[in-house]
Amino acid sequence: MRAKTPRQPAPPPHSDSGMPNAERVFNRTERLFALVLLLQNRPYLTSKDLADHFGVSRRTIFRDLRALGESGVPLTYADGGGYEILDGYQLPPLMLTAREAATLLMGTEFTKLQSDVSLARDADQVGLKIESVLPSEVRSYIERLRKSLVMDPYWLHAQRTALRDDDTDGRWYELSQAVAGQKSVLMEYYVASRDEVTRRTVDPLGLVYYTDHWNLIAYDHLRGDIRNYRLDAIRSMRILMERFTPPEGFDLAQHLAERGESPQNVRIRIRFSGAAYRWARRGIPARIEEEAEAGDAVTVTFSFENLEYVAGWLVRYGEMAEALEPEALRTIVREKARALSALYES
Repeated sequence: MRAKTPRQPAPPPHSDSGMPNAERVFNRTERLFALVLLLQNRPYLTSKDLADHFGVSRRTIFRDLRALGESGVPLTYADGGGYEILDGYQLPPLMLTAREAATLLMGTEFTKLQSDVSLARDADQVGLKIESVLPSEVRSYIERLRKSLVMDPYWLHAQRTALRDDDTDGRWYELSQAVAGQKSVLMEYYVASRDEVTRRTVDPLGLVYYTDHWNLIAYDHLRGDIRNYRLDAIRSMRILMERFTPPEGFDLAQHLAERGESPQNVRIRIRFSGAAYRWARRGIPARIEEEAEAGDAVTVTFSFENLEYVAGWLVRYGEMAEALEPEALRTIVREKARALSALYES
């Protein structure tokens, strides 16, 4: 005879507990996950056994069992009494709480804003798969949340157009495969500083996201050195069959840190208005060495090798940012400002 577990009192209703709806979903989802694990390890438990184990009513257990059945868990009632899960069933890896599901939803929505449109398509599919394995209560919560979220309303039309017209579709995914498979890549790459397209073979070592674009870190056979390539400057590419061995001891994070200390770097000081700096800080393309506040202004110091890039980034902030040093950077910004002004002269 099975020993009886003392029954715990059921939790008070929502109106008494003051617990928010999201938290109730969170607790129930955890219980659904535990229910599957329990029945896989201890089959033939009755609804009363399950209610006693979780300290809830039998009605709650029946709702939970129905939710599991609706989400694809092969539940059955054994001839000898009690519930069991059919042999061979693998617990889905996405038995998520409402909070976890909401976090993943946010992640897929951000991914849809990426310039590589294949990532947007993949994010849609990931979202559908996540929702397909969620219990009905969590799925309903996520559907309501999705209708209340808009990440970037002004990007939607451009994105839909890009889904039809973009010729760089899938580039991020192809390169991620090349990185993981250690396969060389033959590509045509546009060099903006020389306004020319070059052809080169590279060994892809990693992918890095900088502010608003993806970069490929790769060993360049032509230069005999590890270089950085913007994905949106790759005109065409082909994954080769040849496999490569990464440089001995190569570590991507360490390489990026060392790149910030490159002898080609130039010391840069920029003064921002306080309001602008709150937004500009995340776009600084290097490790910040110093921040100094004075009134409503912040002066930031860092080192970077590409002054043309910094100048192009800096002019976005107009009069809310001033390059203090080096003088070469001030000259480039001044030239860009004059060129912009010339567009509006009569």
